[in-house]
Amino acid sequence: MYTLLSGFYKYLVQKDEYCVLILGLDNAGKTTYLESAKTKFTKGYRGMNLSKITATVGLNIGQIDVAGIRLHFFDLGGQEELQSLWDKYYAESHAVIYVVDSSDRDRIPDSKEAFDRTIGSPLLTGVPLLVVANKQDVAECMGVREVKPIFNRSAHLIGRRDCMVLPVSALNGDGIDEGIRWLVDCIKRNSINRPPRNQVDE
Repeated sequence: MYTLLSGFYKYLVQKDEYCVLILGLDNAGKTTYLESAKTKFTKGYRGMNLSKITATVGLNIGQIDVAGIRLHFFDLGGQEELQSLWDKYYAESHAVIYVVDSSDRDRIPDSKEAFDRTIGSPLLTGVPLLVVANKQDVAECMGVREVKPIFNRSAHLIGRRDCMVLPVSALNGDGIDEGIRWLVDCIKRNSINRPPRNQVDE
């Protein structure tokens, strides 16, 4: 009887769990984005000083609970030598957040090249994609109207998946809430194709 009740309780309180990759070049603001998301969605969370975050070597992991589900974030280092490790995480992921440094025009071609390699992977076919034009707080940055057409050239790779380009300032928290909630809706819709991690494990 205890086992039955225990199992029922677990069923009631257990949240579906999904994995989200945060990708992009080094210094694009991926870790700042993750910290900002944790601050927005986790009551009482006091994280790092956002203005003092340094480049990620390896990965950062974080989680938030939102809209009845649990998101596990994998913020992967964006240095060129680390990008070859990204694909080790593709098969387990339910969504990708691709962070673009919209204040660094010189590296946009490099960012686009890494983006194409990522979304061109068969392991990510159909996975929802949120492209964030980060650092909108920086003067003279590229707006979404400038960033979107560049990444839309990869429409043949993006395919029919859910995809959105959003202006964001990870440092100020602008656009974080909207992007995460949009992604959650997409992940739930796509759960027929990629079920929650805990359901796969059972």
